[in-house]
Amino acid sequence: MRVLLVCSSGGHFKGLLQLSPFWEQHQRQWVTFDTPTTRQELSGEPVVWAHSPTNRNLPNLLRNALLAWTLLGRFRPDLVLSTGAGVAVPFLVLGRFRGCRTVFVESITRIETLSLSARLARPFLNHLFVHWPQLQTRYPSAELIGDQADGRSQARLQP
Repeated sequence: MRVLLVCSSGGHFKGLLQLSPFWEQHQRQWVTFDTPTTRQELSGEPVVWAHSPTNRNLPNLLRNALLAWTLLGRFRPDLVLSTGAGVAVPFLVLGRFRGCRTVFVESITRIETLSLSARLARPFLNHLFVHWPQLQTRYPSAELIGDQADGRSQARLQP
């Protein structure tokens, strides 16, 4: 399976790294921000550097949308997997239009409400995973991941 891994730097990047038991067994392409940490951690991995910042920055949203369209056409992923944040939205939306399975794993820090990125991408997602039962109660279509999950979460990532 071909997996496009999309996230911003910092905690979102760390969250996607923690999902390595899933994605390391697949052909993958990364999209994230160019920072000393991401550059070091992704040494040897295929990576495309996204345009930053994304918060309230319309020019970078447009640049990242163009980047998403181009990369989705070139790499042709089966799955677009993201932990957020803003950089993920154009990749998830355009990925869905290109026929990719789209998955968003919400931050563990989101207990009662979804992040803006998750809310924007939600109509275009095949699966939305959350870490807290309170959040799943508020968004019944979300699937619980982590200690309280039923153990089938990883299987749902397969196309």
